[in-house]
Amino acid sequence: MTLPQGRDFRPPWPLKSGHIQTMLSSSGIRRTLLPRYAYNVLEGAQPVVVDGGEGVRLTGAFTAQKAQATSRGLAVLFHGWEGSVDSTYVLQTGSRLLADGWDIFRLNFRDHGDSHALNEALFHSCRIDEVVHAVGDIARRWPSRAMALAGFSLGGNFALRVALRAPAVGIPLNYALAVCPIIDPSEGLFSLEESAPWFYQAYFMSKWRHSLRAKQAAFPQREYFELQELKQSLRGLTEAMVLRHTDFDSLEAYLNGYSVAGRALAAMQIPATILTARDDPVIPVTAFEKLELPGSVELDIADYGGHCGFIRGWDMTSFCDDYIAARFNANAGG
Repeated sequence: MTLPQGRDFRPPWPLKSGHIQTMLSSSGIRRTLLPRYAYNVLEGAQPVVVDGGEGVRLTGAFTAQKAQATSRGLAVLFHGWEGSVDSTYVLQTGSRLLADGWDIFRLNFRDHGDSHALNEALFHSCRIDEVVHAVGDIARRWPSRAMALAGFSLGGNFALRVALRAPAVGIPLNYALAVCPIIDPSEGLFSLEESAPWFYQAYFMSKWRHSLRAKQAAFPQREYFELQELKQSLRGLTEAMVLRHTDFDSLEAYLNGYSVAGRALAAMQIPATILTARDDPVIPVTAFEKLELPGSVELDIADYGGHCGFIRGWDMTSFCDDYIAARFNANAGG
């Protein structure tokens, strides 16, 4: 079976622009133009609260497949930073896998979606233990003959870290795929501030500030931030949140805490794929080129695609859907 490769993605002009790909990936325009089948995963979706351990609760949605007599397996999907289970790319990928006979579980990270009131402590990117525990809970509640995981951007980073830990904690994960994952957070933060156009930082900061205000409204007795802190840059606000709400004594230590750069993935036992684009304006491709990976991990760098875009044409569908489905199906036995 020949699997699609990143080099196969050749979008028409002007979709060869990484900036256009990135801006369209989560845009309202895309959500409007997508064909109706891209939202099939919403039909019959069951809202779920899963166990993150130590009293932590995370929300998600489970959709059972109806395409064939027996499910291929369970596909677990992770959104990106300030995304949710209802992000366009999550719905589209989930709907594509559903059509191929996969049951779908879409997981919200802490403080994403409408889950701000569930846990008092703030989300941060080093909260990997609760995500691993949640995936274990999902595996126990929906046992299947195969289990595969895909994540986008920060969700891709989480997917790789979950896959790295899965064997040690008994999670029956067969395969993981990360689309444009954050590799070196310190390099990514610098790139977003210094190299990427200003509107990317403005977009993320607007969503993050909105999320922090929602958290404060959910727990008015807590002081999560001072108003002055919300006016800081991405780096300044991140550092303030790290020092105020984590056990890390510096921004650098925190960023290193969820890095998967260098040899961090060398012990990966589960087959995995990392797909990224050379023209991603958010995460520098150099971080991927420096990775030291075991033979079980496939690194695929496409020329085009932007950040989690890979949009094929004006119907706004994504090359990622077929790419992910082909690999999930192959790792589930065809």
